[in-house]
This record gives sequence, structure tokens and C-alpha cells, in this order.
Amino acid sequence: MKDKRLVMLQPRPDASPDRPATFLFLQGIASPFFSDLGRALKARGHAVRRINFCAGDWLFWPLPSDHYRGQRDGWEGYLDAYVARHGVTDIVLFGDCRPYHVTARDVARTRGLRVHVFEEGYIRPNWITCELGGVNGHSSLPKTAQEVRDLARRLPQPGRAMPSTGNMARRGLWDVAYNIANIGFPYLYPNFRTHRPRHIAAEYAGWIKKFVRRGRTRREAIRCNEIYTAVGVDYFLLPLQLDSDYQIRVHSPFLGVEGFMDRVIKSFADGSVAPTRLLVKLHPLDSGLINWRKFARASARRHGVSERLDFIDGGDLPSLIQGARGVVIVNSTVGMLSLEMGRPTLATGTAIYNMEGLTHRSGLDSFWTDPTPPDMSLMRDFRRVVLHRTQVNGGFFSRGAIDRAVAGAVPRIESSLPDAMVAAARAAREGGAEDGRFAPVY
Repeated sequence: MKDKRLVMLQPRPDASPDRPATFLFLQGIASPFFSDLGRALKARGHAVRRINFCAGDWLFWPLPSDHYRGQRDGWEGYLDAYVARHGVTDIVLFGDCRPYHVTARDVARTRGLRVHVFEEGYIRPNWITCELGGVNGHSSLPKTAQEVRDLARRLPQPGRAMPSTGNMARRGLWDVAYNIANIGFPYLYPNFRTHRPRHIAAEYAGWIKKFVRRGRTRREAIRCNEIYTAVGVDYFLLPLQLDSDYQIRVHSPFLGVEGFMDRVIKSFADGSVAPTRLLVKLHPLDSGLINWRKFARASARRHGVSERLDFIDGGDLPSLIQGARGVVIVNSTVGMLSLEMGRPTLATGTAIYNMEGLTHRSGLDSFWTDPTPPDMSLMRDFRRVVLHRTQVNGGFFSRGAIDRAVAGAVPRIESSLPDAMVAAARAAREGGAEDGRFAPVY
């Protein structure tokens, strides 16, 4: 009898449209979402495979899988051979800027494979992003107002989203479990290097410190919010992104939050008129490892506007946006919310919504005196296009939200496959292939 392991290593014939798809899952998020999606695609008759890079990946993929334990510079050759050997047709991953995933997209481009990229939703809450090819700066969404309007005319009105609230306690628990697995079993993947810029122990230390003073920072934010509302303060809002965010590191002219914040504060000092204020809001998922409040105040002193700058860690984002004269961001999804609320918005980096007719296009220095509001008709069309092309109702961090996200992601993914491939998968799950050649395998 043949050794089953040897049989599985035999080269598979080149994938063709009359066979089911073979999905290769790479790194996901600390959530069961990817494993549930893999099961759903397998149930549809497709083949599903997985490569783990670390113990945390393995922990959240209880299905059969392969493991990459080599150096990062050997990953491209390994993956190229892997997709050829197993007839991979599609790659599924979370975040297209992670080093392993950048290489995977290059291999996919060379091999003619489809890449399905997941991310947090462009539109929040209640949505996640599932986009073919790439997200954010790599997105294939239309780039001009005319393209948006032409496409929107051919699309029906989107349906209402079912609420998909996340569970922050569960999200934290899953994140801790993922990282404890990596810390506890490093010898299983000795060459793995995380995409995070700092060691997870340092991040958790920052979170503990932030949790201790959470009550004080929340009270400060509420008090600031109340004063702004009661007095009717004239202000611009500067919501920060995470310093580790690839959208800053890859899709903006800045190296991080500090450079962006200093550039905006300097421009505010040069171009705004007193008593207009600048309200800087910390990202809710910032670990507190870097004292951005200190950096903001030092920058304000340096540029002579320390008496007109406020910094908060907390506050209700929609109400802060609604009360602001304008919002300045790099390329955060806060921009989508700001534009939907009709507020003038300036994006300094590459963003799906940064186009003529939506964002302020006359430069940062002119924003403080003459901010351009969005064309709300265009914004409605753009939202329709984004929803139809990239968004799936659901979430990553509660059971109901995951179930809804999987139910929506499967048909979106299958809609990008050739009809013959979907038909072959249907035959496989219905037992239509007598010789079993369409049976999905790991």
C-alpha cells in the first residue's frame, strides 16, 4: 500500500476551469473566521489548503495544514513550488502588506492566481472588507468621480446591514491566546518573524498601563467633548492611526504617526486663524507604548499653537466629526465616516476615497481657511460601489458576526471564479464525479 504522505506530495495536474478551485489560506486574524471560511469553501466542493507560519496560526486553524519554517528570504521559492505542486488557483489572506503576503501577491501575479484579501471594513460598523487583488492603496475600486457614477448607475441600492457588533473581551482573549502560543512554542517555527514592529510583551505592558489610567483619560475626553459642545468651539479634528499601520508605512509619504502629526500641526499653525482649535484624538486600539500626547504638545509648542491644541484618548467619534469644521487623516477608514457625514475631509495618503469631488484637493495649508465639503451625491454613489464591490456584512470577533461574514464571503469569492470551476465544485459536493477526481483534499 502506498504511503499516504507520498501520495499527497505527488504533483497535481495544472488547475483548469473544469476543476474546483484550490484555495490556499495564509495568515489571518486572531479569530476563527479563516478556519470557518475554509470549512465553508470545502463544503462547497472546493479544495482547501493552509500554510502556517507560527504557533498562533496553527492554533486558529484546527484543520489539516502545512507549515513554513524556513527563512523569510526562502519563502518565495517555497511558495512558488507549493502552488505548482498542489494546483493552487486562489490565495486567501488578511492584510496585503505583511511581508509574507507581499511575496505571495508577487507569486500570484506571476502564476496568474486570484488573491482574495480580507481586512477590517472600509465602512464601519457591521462590515468587513473582502476584495479581489488588494485593498486600500492596492484596491481596484474606481479612482475618478466619473468612473464611480458610471458604475453606480448599474448597481442596485444595497440592502440594509444586519448589526454585527464585536465582543471586545473575546477579541482580547483570542489575541492573547494567539501570542501566548507564539511565545510558548517558538521552537516549532524558529525562523518566524512577526510583522508587528514591537515585541508583543512590550505592547501588552503598554496596554496594562493604559488600562490602569483608563478612567482618568475617559473622564478627560468626556469633559473636553462637553466643553466643545457647550461653548460651540470652532475646531478641526485630527484622529490618529496606529503607528504600526501599514497604511501609513506603505501608502503615505510619512514614516509614522509622529511625522504626520508634526506636519499637520505646523500647517495648522501657519494657516489657521485664532480662536480655531485642533483636537487630536488617539486611536482606540493604540497600546499607549508611545506617549503621543507628549509628542503633540511638544510639536504645538515648537510651532507656537500650544494654547490652541487639545489631545484626548476617548470620546464619541461620530459626534466629534459632526461638530468639526473638517477632518484631517492619513488614509484611515475614519475618512469614509467623515465623508458620509458631509464633513470636509483631507487625506494626506493614498485612500480609496481620496478623489476629486469627495476630499479637499487644494492642499493642507488651504484646508484651515477654505475646507471643501464632499459632493454628497457622489458620496452616495461611491458608498454604493464600495458596498457592492468590497464589503461583506459581518465581523471577526463574535460568533454571530463570524457566521454572517462567512455566509457573505463565500458567494463573493465564488463570483470571481470561472463558471465551469463553480460547476465542478457543485458536481463534487453532489457526488457527480464518479472517479472522485473533484473531491476536495488538504
